[in-house]
Amino acid sequence: MFKLTFQSFIKILACLVLFTTFSGCSSTKKDETPGQYVDDSIITTKVKNAIFNEPTLKTMQISVKTHQGLVQLSGFVNSSNDVSKAGEVAKNVDNVVSVKNDLIVK
Repeated sequence: MFKLTFQSFIKILACLVLFTTFSGCSSTKKDETPGQYVDDSIITTKVKNAIFNEPTLKTMQISVKTHQGLVQLSGFVNSSNDVSKAGEVAKNVDNVVSVKNDLIVK
């Protein structure tokens, strides 16, 4: 029979740890490429600037996230007009594919 020594146990455990570590790092298909991620970051920045530069929307309570050109607005604004205006401002930014407006009137 096979006698498991302490050294054998440590070697097996080390192999299992290495296998688990490397299998977690294996490349899988992701939703977006690094280039798309950078593009989305640029779109997010442009939308945030456009919202900040809109006199009726100067609020830091609007969060902007972008994924593959889809911009999501969330946070709080003062009126339903602000909700509409923020959506319009975001839609007018270059390379925005669509806008999901989840803003809430406080």
